Amino acid sequence: ENLQQKIFTRAAFDFAFRIPRMRLDALDKYYAPELVNRFFDTISVQKGLSKILIDFSTATLQVIFGMILLSFYHPFFILFSFILILLVILIFRYTGWVGLRTSLEESKYKYEVAHWLEELARAMISFKLAGKSSLPLSNTDTRVTGYLKSRNAHFRVLMVQYILMVVFKVLIAAGLLLVGGFLVFEQQMNIGQFVAAEIIIILVISSVEKLVMSLQTIYDVLTSLEKIGAVTDLPLERNSGITSDSSGSTDGLEVNVHDLRFKFPEEQEEVLKGVNLDIQPGERLAIVGPNGAGKSVLLRLLAGLYENYTGSISYNQIPLGNIDMPSLRQVVGNSISQDEIFEGTFLENITIGRPGIDFQQVRMAVENVGLTKVVEQLSAGYDTRLGTQGRKLPRSVINKIILARCIVANPRLILLEDWLGRIETTDRACVLDCLFGQARNWTLVAITNDPEFANQFDRIAILENGRITAINTPEAIRNHPTYIALYHQS
Repeated sequence: ENLQQKIFTRAAFDFAFRIPRMRLDALDKYYAPELVNRFFDTISVQKGLSKILIDFSTATLQVIFGMILLSFYHPFFILFSFILILLVILIFRYTGWVGLRTSLEESKYKYEVAHWLEELARAMISFKLAGKSSLPLSNTDTRVTGYLKSRNAHFRVLMVQYILMVVFKVLIAAGLLLVGGFLVFEQQMNIGQFVAAEIIIILVISSVEKLVMSLQTIYDVLTSLEKIGAVTDLPLERNSGITSDSSGSTDGLEVNVHDLRFKFPEEQEEVLKGVNLDIQPGERLAIVGPNGAGKSVLLRLLAGLYENYTGSISYNQIPLGNIDMPSLRQVVGNSISQDEIFEGTFLENITIGRPGIDFQQVRMAVENVGLTKVVEQLSAGYDTRLGTQGRKLPRSVINKIILARCIVANPRLILLEDWLGRIETTDRACVLDCLFGQARNWTLVAITNDPEFANQFDRIAILENGRITAINTPEAIRNHPTYIALYHQS
């Protein structure tokens, strides 16, 4: 019981520690919520490991000591012990790896079924509005068919192992009777020794049967460990280096980007093709450009979310590769498209448990983004629990909560992704004053396709096809062909 509790506790905290620290490039081929389903394999490890430690180890010891005891009766039983061990090894050798392979295949389809059902739940409204769609059942049928085929293949392996076990028992028992009877007739053993040897042999055979029959549990545990390893083996972000906020300064960060290149794993074409940017402390820079130009990727690189890039990114002349990532995140406020509301209180969704944020800072952030009246109307105020993804909350309120989360710690650098377009027109003046007020020292980098918002910045950079093609003040860049095309100006 203690072991099972420790396994569950260790797995839960290991997952909780790793998930926020996983490298995004390592998750490129996975859907993170579906990947976390592997946590439930800890249940199989809990049950299986305790059974292996007790039953498997007990059976192994019985076999070993039984064969040692038999060897004292007659030298023949030494040969008998070697033959018995050889037969067990052959059964394990030629059927064990097949059973493990089919068990892994079965588990793969099991998670594919679960993933598809999760997708149905996530996109439930889409399928509901589609009317008489056959896709939910047809996709389920494909995955369940794969599961049943792999399950049957695994069961056939278990049946072969069971048949081999029956044959093994018959051969060993028959061999014992024949040779034992011969030894008694030759007076090399007496009847008492023969009966005792018979009892020990039956015990050894029974123990070997337990070993073979426990293979199903071993397969389950090994498969579960492999699935858990799919999460725990993913590389984590760097957690060492120079602490970026060690000076205690509240001034904006200087950001320098030189010859920055990036492409996604297994992709041939680069998304960014030699980007160069020099952003002064406290400067406001807007990044504009057509869809697919690489704007979002550039913002994520500035946030330190991707590590597989070439070129250089530095903050206050310290290369990103030398900075401790958690300390960098303490001084950078992010509001990108993947920012979400999680299940927790209103207060927790703003602070996210970050140290050093007091309630006065939270209250000011809420006031600056225009959420004061919303909080007053909530049943439990700041302690009101919000649902996953902020369900039942208006989208405008969700956006304001995310912005409050972004500015609450008075960051030295703010990164915004096409943010103003998600704010209602009536709230824009309040938000712009919050972001561009003279009392704000932070450096601000934002992606926008809103000309009103872009004109508030000190400079505008145009990103096209992975390259910065122009960067200048709003007045000087208005006549650039790309800028005109973006905002339909004449």
